[in-house]
Order: sequence, then structure tokens, then C-alpha cells
Amino acid sequence: MTKTDRASVAAEAIALFTRLGTLHYGEKVSQLDHALQCAHNARLAGEGAAMIAAALLHDIGHLLHHEGEDAATRGIDTRHEITGADWLRERFGPEVSEPVRLHVDAKRYLALRQPTYVASLSPASLESLELQGGAMDEAEATRFEQEPHHAAALRLRDYDDLGKKDRDDLPAFESYHDMLVRLARQG
Repeated sequence: MTKTDRASVAAEAIALFTRLGTLHYGEKVSQLDHALQCAHNARLAGEGAAMIAAALLHDIGHLLHHEGEDAATRGIDTRHEITGADWLRERFGPEVSEPVRLHVDAKRYLALRQPTYVASLSPASLESLELQGGAMDEAEATRFEQEPHHAAALRLRDYDDLGKKDRDDLPAFESYHDMLVRLARQG
């Protein structure tokens, strides 16, 4: 992939968030605000570029499905993590796509392993947890722990859960353009 092609990947992500980032999907913050907060939290934690990109783009599947922002309230699990990971896999490496694919499983895992975790979730996240299968059972947790990117998915989950506050002091989505260009697949 040429640098121009890699730049078009970054432009495509920016265009999606520009066009659809005002949607909320049950949260009090928009998808754009959520993405920026998650990426900012990853950056503050000292994460590398791939994790920052995963945090920025982890909910891109919400912008790609056609179920509407009220899908969860209608009882539909859009499987946004799979849609998003598939889109990201075509454009970035597994360091970006795999934590995204596993971030819902990470929520289900934490619901099993950390007794106070469920009580900390937002109402929308609680609603989606139910649709996504609720807390894992032990067999599912064992399989999750064997996933090569499970630790990254757990960190991403932390950034996801923290990224739901009203804030307006974050860098613009476009400020991640050059990082996304560098991370885009090269062939």
C-alpha cells in the first residue's frame, strides 16, 4: 500500500466519524466524543500507537452497521465489535483489530472476574451486556484468556469504560491522521 493509499485509510476513518460521529448509541456522549476520550486515555496511560488507534476506532462498527442508534433498545446485538474488527483488519494489523474484536468479550470476562465491575457500567453498557450474553462462564473465560490479544482487550475495555464523560478539552479526531497513516497496512 502506498503512502497515498494509507492516507486514504485515515481519511476514510475521519470521514466516518465526521458523518456519523454525532450518534450516541444509548450513551450520554456521542461516538466521536467517546472515541476521542478513549484514545486520550490510552495516550495518557503511555500506550503505543496501535493501542491508541484501537481505542480511537474500537466502536467504528457502530458507524458501519445499519441498525440505527437505538438497536440495543430494540433488543438487537449488532455485533459491532466483529463488524469493526473486520473493517480494521483490512486496513490495519492485528494489534489494532484484535483488541477491538475482543473488547466486548473483555466486558463479559470482567463481569465474571470482578464482582464490582457490573455495578460500574453505564446504563447503555449494562443493556448491551445483556444482549451480548452477560457474564462469561468459566469455559468462555478460559478461552478468552488463551486469546493472544486478551490483555490488550482488557486495557482497551478500561479506556472504553472511562470514555463516557462530558468533555470538550480533547484533541480533534484529525490530530490522529498521521498516526493512522503510519499504522495502515503496507501490503
